[in-house]
Amino acid sequence: MRPLVTSAAAVTGLGTAAMLYGVGYEVRAFTLRRFDIPVLPAGSTPLKVLHVSDLHLVPRQWRKRHWVRELARLEPDIVVNTGDNLAHARAVPAVLDALGPLLELPGVFVLGSNDYYAPVLKNPVRYLLPSGQDKRVRGKPLPWRDLAASLRAHGWLDLDNRTAQLPVRGHTIAFAGVDDPHLEYDDLAAVAGPADATAQVRIGVTHAPYLRVLDRFSTDGYELILAGHTHGGQLRLPFVGALVTNCDLDTARARGLHRHGVGSWGWSWLHVSAGLGTSPYAPVRFSCRPEASLLTLTPVS
Repeated sequence: MRPLVTSAAAVTGLGTAAMLYGVGYEVRAFTLRRFDIPVLPAGSTPLKVLHVSDLHLVPRQWRKRHWVRELARLEPDIVVNTGDNLAHARAVPAVLDALGPLLELPGVFVLGSNDYYAPVLKNPVRYLLPSGQDKRVRGKPLPWRDLAASLRAHGWLDLDNRTAQLPVRGHTIAFAGVDDPHLEYDDLAAVAGPADATAQVRIGVTHAPYLRVLDRFSTDGYELILAGHTHGGQLRLPFVGALVTNCDLDTARARGLHRHGVGSWGWSWLHVSAGLGTSPYAPVRFSCRPEASLLTLTPVS
């Protein structure tokens, strides 16, 4: 029996070490990802897009706030925020402090489910259930109106079920965005139709990368789609990757840069951010560091 006891102890020890690593270190090991994406017309000047998502801020998270503020040193041309900024009823000032100098730059945003409702304690096994199971559990309402009004007051465009144009460094960017698909707040009819052909680049923005939204944006001609929500799986296994995405997106695209296409309509680039936070009730990451991404849009060769 001794080998079995020894093996069990070893497995328990490894599990404990992994949990301590995920809770004590990786969840605060903020990382910048960089990607080059060829979507601009030939001969265009590159554009730097900072993609920030899923801060899930509570007021006491000073280290995260400081790290996000320092992203301004990258001198991005525009900021895209794909939602889930809040995790506390008094977190709006913390979010504005974290974004700080980034709010002085051109920016666009959409809201996520945890901008509308506070996180609640959940059984994590729910996320491993079949995709048809409803995993949405709503907490108390959060001050999303204050958050959205503050971002708009700083000049950022609210893309929740809206289309818009934004001039950035001599380029015209056409945007389409939807309100949170995870809560079924998205109104695809409001943004449907061919993307603006006069713009230099067309970008679709959503919090949760549900396939119905990705298909719509790709079909309508948006060369780049930005999303968050998945946390990259949050807990990833070596050689396996993400186990869940908390939506109907496949786990192979839970984070990073990929392609998305619909039949013969062509292909879009899809960037899914693993985000910068977690629920306060599940403050752990494993093999999936919190992140922001600097996307350099380059000319098509």
